[in-house]
Amino acid sequence: MSRQTKVEAPPAGRSLAEHAYLAIRDRLVMLDIRPGEPINEDELGNVLGVGRTPIREALKRLESERLVVAYHRRGTFATEVNISDLGHISEVRRNLEPFAASAAAERATATDRAALASLLEELEAGHASADSGDLLRMDLKLHRAIYNCVQNPFLMDTLIRYDNLATRIWCVFLPRLSGMAGHVNEHGPLLKAVIAGDASRAADLTLGHVVGFEQAIRALT
Repeated sequence: MSRQTKVEAPPAGRSLAEHAYLAIRDRLVMLDIRPGEPINEDELGNVLGVGRTPIREALKRLESERLVVAYHRRGTFATEVNISDLGHISEVRRNLEPFAASAAAERATATDRAALASLLEELEAGHASADSGDLLRMDLKLHRAIYNCVQNPFLMDTLIRYDNLATRIWCVFLPRLSGMAGHVNEHGPLLKAVIAGDASRAADLTLGHVVGFEQAIRALT
């Protein structure tokens, strides 16, 4: 936590609690706040430029998403990452992610498809020189853009929640994984399928992506 000293101004139109929630969430997902690490509310407030109330509201949301855990008289901590959770997380994702990709292909608006086309250009620009952290952030960005096309806020929240938990596992094993750029580049054909409105192909590609992730992790355990 102490390595992050830049104060972040809340974006216009976003509440302080929402700003705190999103910022802390992504620090937890990317393991910038390490598993088991205590949450320092004052330090987070200083970094994010908000008071204690927004921080505490954010932590309550994050506890419901299994990213932090609060102990009476001990404080709040980042949850541990347990490989034993992989099967449960993957079971949810194998069922929901293909449906979401199919729905995204069918429901995406013209604005959504333009945004995906822009991301596709960014992806095809290449990631050979990108470090693993940048690749993971791109992976999250791509997933969340597709979820947004589903036009269902309840499903979107669920998809993001389980993708976040999967990404934390990914981060733990990242030093031992190879071919990260290839994993991220798998999104190219998926983006094209969603943009083209090909629901069946989008679902098939997504299932392969989710299964491939699980297999890559299990190969290391």
